[in-house]
This record gives sequence, structure tokens and C-alpha cells, in this order.
Amino acid sequence: MKWIGRRKSTSVDDRRGSGTKSVGGRTLAGGGIVTVIAVVIALLTGNLGSLTDLVGLQPSDVIEQPYIESEEDRQLFDYASVVLADIEDTWNTILPMYGEEYDEPTLTIYDGMVQSGCGTADSGVGPFYCTIDRAIYLDLSFYDSLVRSYGASRGDFVMSYVIAHEAGHHVQTLLGVTSQMNSLRQRVAAGQMSQADFNDYSVRYELQADYLAGVVAHFMKERGYLEQGDIAEALSAASAVGDDSIQRRAQGYVDPDTFNHGTSDQRQAWFMKGFEAGDLSDWDTFDTAI
Repeated sequence: MKWIGRRKSTSVDDRRGSGTKSVGGRTLAGGGIVTVIAVVIALLTGNLGSLTDLVGLQPSDVIEQPYIESEEDRQLFDYASVVLADIEDTWNTILPMYGEEYDEPTLTIYDGMVQSGCGTADSGVGPFYCTIDRAIYLDLSFYDSLVRSYGASRGDFVMSYVIAHEAGHHVQTLLGVTSQMNSLRQRVAAGQMSQADFNDYSVRYELQADYLAGVVAHFMKERGYLEQGDIAEALSAASAVGDDSIQRRAQGYVDPDTFNHGTSDQRQAWFMKGFEAGDLSDWDTFDTAI
């Protein structure tokens, strides 16, 4: 993506190196992009205890680790700031057409561990959006994880997809979709809905965020920011974090009943729908075949 010299968002909170802590030698598939269902619930509701409890962090797991910014981290930080600016411009343009103002979220960049409105999380949780403080959280090391562990293509636009997907959850919150998901979660707790049925809604919720990420990519293309291969990089990232792809790598088989984000093909398809539409005209994943 053409990003050098362009506007950077001022809504970036850099918490790297500010007394941060990290968890040594432990990874966990989770977060807004690749999450176990318990973390999805926590981020949606914010009322099920801290993320620390959900991911099982113990005091003995935590070590002090100073942060030293690498040249790659510096470039990723600057790149993320430009991407967030593009996301702001996209939704400040589109949402007023639907009678909604875009209350811009903060992008919090951290290393190792972070205290969010939804609780304490470590970098193993992956990028996530917290509905309580309406902020996106990202450890820049996720880029290497996405490429090396999940098989995404190496290229800057994979991070555009990641950040735009999490910003999509913010849009869903502004438009009331997240509140509806909370109501469904309460039905599960009350025994009025099965976990399997809720998982289906969770998949649709995540695919909708993929669609919204595609809308942002459409905006970037219209303004001449995209370069050859950018969309292929986004599709590679979407494929890498499909439930079927993750399960096949982690356990050697696929269990569709436990999906909560969608398959690789579904995630790619809904990103492309958003990219082709460039607006909210085809975004309803809850009332259509996926």
C-alpha cells in the first residue's frame, strides 16, 4: 500500500515499553481475529471477568521484559497509524449516509501484555476490539505470527486487513449489532439457545466484520492507495485465520460445530463482498446464506 508520507491518525495510544510485561514461551489462539469462544464472549459483553481469568494467566507466567523498538516495529507502527487514518476517513464518509456519526476508536499498540477495559490480555490473545473502552488492541508481533505461524503472505496489507477487521467490530457496536449479540449470549446463559446456535451467530458476526474490512479496502482503492498484490495479501490473511485452517493446523482435523469465525473461503468471500460494494448495501450476514 502507498502509505509513506500520508496522514497518520492521532488516535494511536503507544503503550510499548511503559512498564509492560510479557508471558514467556506461551501462545494462545485467540482475540478478535482468531479466538476461542470464551474470549469472544468476554470481548462482546465485558462482564464475564477479566481476560486474565479467561486465558488462564498466573503470576508465575509473567516476567518483566524491557521493550526495544526494532526498525520493523517502527515501520509497522507508522503503517498502522496511516491505516487507522484511512479507516477514520472511510467511516466518517460512509456512516453519516446511514444516519450515524463515527465515534473514532483508539488503536492501542502494546508489547507483551496490556490492561484493556475488558481486562488484562497478553499478546497470545491476538488483536482484539474491546466494547467497554471502544478501543482496538494490537501487539505488532502479531504480524510475524500471522506470516510464520498461520501462513499468511508477507506483505504490509495483511495488517490493513487485521486492523480494519477490528475497526469493523467498532462499527458493529455503533450500529447496535454487538448489543444484539449480547442479547443472544444471555439467551444461551438462560438455556434458551444452544451454544452451537450461538456459534453460528458468532460466525456471522465475524464475517460481517470481514465485509466491513473489505469496505475500507474499497475506499483505499478509490483514493489510489492500493498497489498490485494488496488485495491478494488481505485474502491470504483472511484464509490463514479461517476456523478450518486453524483447526487443521492445530489438531489435524476440522470440527464445524465449534467454528466461531468462519471458514477460510467464507472469510475471503465476505471480505470481497465488502470490497466490491464499498458501502453497507450487502453487509447483512445474519439474514443470508453464508
